Amino acid sequence: MKNYDIIIVGGGAAGLAAAGQTVMAGRRTLVCDMGDVPARKVRVSGGGRCNFTNLAAGRDRYFGENPDFVRSALNRVTPGDILDWAAKHHITPVEKSPGQYFCTDGAMAIIDALGADARGADILTNAAAHDIEYRDDMFVVRTARGDFAAPRIIIATGGLSYANLGVSDFGYRMAKKFGHKIVPPRPALVSIVTNAFSAELAGVSVPVRIQMGRATVTDSLLFTHNGIGGPAAYRASVYDFDHDMRIDFLPGVSAFEWLRNAKHTDGRRSITTVLSQKLPARFVKWLVPGDGRNLADWRDADLRMVAERINNFIIAPTNLTRGPMNTAEIVRGGVSTDQISSKTMESKLRPGMFLAGEVIDIAGDLGGFNLHWAWASGRIAGQSAAQ
Repeated sequence: MKNYDIIIVGGGAAGLAAAGQTVMAGRRTLVCDMGDVPARKVRVSGGGRCNFTNLAAGRDRYFGENPDFVRSALNRVTPGDILDWAAKHHITPVEKSPGQYFCTDGAMAIIDALGADARGADILTNAAAHDIEYRDDMFVVRTARGDFAAPRIIIATGGLSYANLGVSDFGYRMAKKFGHKIVPPRPALVSIVTNAFSAELAGVSVPVRIQMGRATVTDSLLFTHNGIGGPAAYRASVYDFDHDMRIDFLPGVSAFEWLRNAKHTDGRRSITTVLSQKLPARFVKWLVPGDGRNLADWRDADLRMVAERINNFIIAPTNLTRGPMNTAEIVRGGVSTDQISSKTMESKLRPGMFLAGEVIDIAGDLGGFNLHWAWASGRIAGQSAAQ
């Protein structure tokens, strides 16, 4: 059995970020990964272009039972730090939308940089871990490629999203074995199943504002065959479904005032023609099916009813279901933050055990926030374990 100073279980974004820190500190490091290559989720992130950070990374863009847990890590590892790291590795970022940074040369440039930082660590692939024991002040990790021991260990096994890339609940099981509470994982950043809309709308996209309780999301919505998808639905899926979902299909426009004014200025046109000036034609056809009346023939009360469906379309929580885990980009849930130090990522129950990344009950918004959390928590876990 070979001994190391630190063993990192999981060779994804957080695990490799941690390895970069432990190697820098001169610690003999082993990274065990279950796949045939490391950083598999990084490869497909951002459609292969890797949305690797976001200038808006802050507590309000993260979710979990205690989202305040992220404050310390985000203060110590900022988006500016990650952009500086990218520049050091000659990675050219591109700002696709305000504050949202992708890699011009694709995800492999990020992976190569992570590998360069971790050079000196032993990176063992096809080494799925199946147990961790603690004895004689050492963590013994049993893997498909042998047993290894170290006085410190970092659990960076990720969540259950992207099942086609190979995932495992090993991190949850081991944390639970050492006494940690597990917040039940559920799909997040995923499409939403609802019968509130016709399947005939599938493929139609429209900018919307979604409100769920106090939470508001403004983004593009895509109708699907069994509900809604696109960035707006993905972002809404991170929230708890304990309030009505209210969708405004014309954000910033009072549909009733617009239609009432159009009734006097453009009354000879049909309501579908007028609505199609601001809304997709297929959506309009579904909204007011088969009604060819001129706008002038509509009573204000009827216009108000149409307007209400445009500005305040309500879907009850009982008619909202997240898509399956195997289509989710991330999970919400994981190892409870109650028993982890937010300053060091060390377990409060088993000294010498650290956790990082998606395995922890922290989920980020769409747009680079989850990778930023992986870099931040991974770096801090690596620094802390190396001390």
